[in-house]
Amino acid sequence: MAGELNRVGRAVDRAAQAGRLGRPARGSRISQVAKAARAARPGRSDGAGRTDAADRMVELLGSRTGVLGAATGMLAAGAAAGIALERYVVGRRRSADLRDDGPLGIRRGDPTIVKTTDGLELYAEVDEPNPRVADPLTVVFCHGYALNLDCWHFQRSALEGEARLVFYDQRSHGRSGRSPSDLCNVDQLGKDLGEVLAALAPEGPIVLVGHSMGGMSVLALADQHPEIFAERVVGVALLASSAGGLDSVTLGVPGPVGRLVHRLTPAAVAAMSRAPGLIERGRKAGSDVAYFLTKHYSFGSRVSRARVEFVAEMLAGTPIEVVADFYPGFAQHDKFHALEALHGVETLVIGGREDLITPVEHSREIAERHPAAEYIELSDSGHMFLIEHPDVVNAALLDLLGRAATAAGSMTERPVDETG
Repeated sequence: MAGELNRVGRAVDRAAQAGRLGRPARGSRISQVAKAARAARPGRSDGAGRTDAADRMVELLGSRTGVLGAATGMLAAGAAAGIALERYVVGRRRSADLRDDGPLGIRRGDPTIVKTTDGLELYAEVDEPNPRVADPLTVVFCHGYALNLDCWHFQRSALEGEARLVFYDQRSHGRSGRSPSDLCNVDQLGKDLGEVLAALAPEGPIVLVGHSMGGMSVLALADQHPEIFAERVVGVALLASSAGGLDSVTLGVPGPVGRLVHRLTPAAVAAMSRAPGLIERGRKAGSDVAYFLTKHYSFGSRVSRARVEFVAEMLAGTPIEVVADFYPGFAQHDKFHALEALHGVETLVIGGREDLITPVEHSREIAERHPAAEYIELSDSGHMFLIEHPDVVNAALLDLLGRAATAAGSMTERPVDETG
């Protein structure tokens, strides 16, 4: 088996043997990874258990506050990214960590500020490559909704020295400045990404890696500046992301209740933004509600307490007003046409089969519309698989960088158009 998976290394081989890689999207080019994994052991979905958990959560919250309260409770925990309640459900039973990761989110690079055309300051960090790496790529990482650049902890470690790595906090997130509400939308995030490239990667081949809302930012840039993808972008990774159709997401709540939650969500978000103090107390990192919702909405398998709390802290650090500012725009997100700009670009798409935030069907549809993309589906993974299964993600990214470097060798480099 290891020989069949030599393109992505032993980490992916181990994941395949465990049945972690699931069925590729129909119509896409089946990756060597997914093909070998399916031959070894078909991906197994644990959907029944997830539905039971969702029913239990709705019953818990609904018995106290009704359906609107359930929607508000979920959204207050971080809306589409999710946040923390396991100790509440399991009677505060503490479990030992499954793996000692050491401190998470503590890696720091050279700090810098990118000032956007609307005057906002975006915080960024740059990790320079090993001097022995000839003609290094620049890899730019775009994080997801209600997170910050620390979410790339494991990828940062795995790719250290292999390329020039650029990490930045999206507007209103992390250490970046607070944006006016009317500029909190995916199209603006695409413009911000263009300005990050102009400031921190003005020349040379680029690889763009986006998780969730970060992937949407990449597609927004592709829509606005397809010439950058034709001239300089040699690789793209879209992780747990979407090109559109988010207006139908029910956050994993099943049946009629899910449809009702979906219908009530915009009003719930608006209500939360008008009572931030009350909501923030429930979202506080370390709270029972916060812990359960983070684990339920971010992960699809058993992970260490440290990883759940790491995600919960990032989510709780995003003000509820920011959650409310961005949420309405997701329903209007439609960038399927922008996928055309990725044709000819080495592309990796990864989806988690247990993702309740950006359901795996969104990744499948991207892969179907971009048949040349390498598609990997993780059968026991939630929305935060970059933290849940970092070995698989890292191996796939290293493989992407290898293919992108080959493509860069034959590409004519042109500077980014800074006038658009």
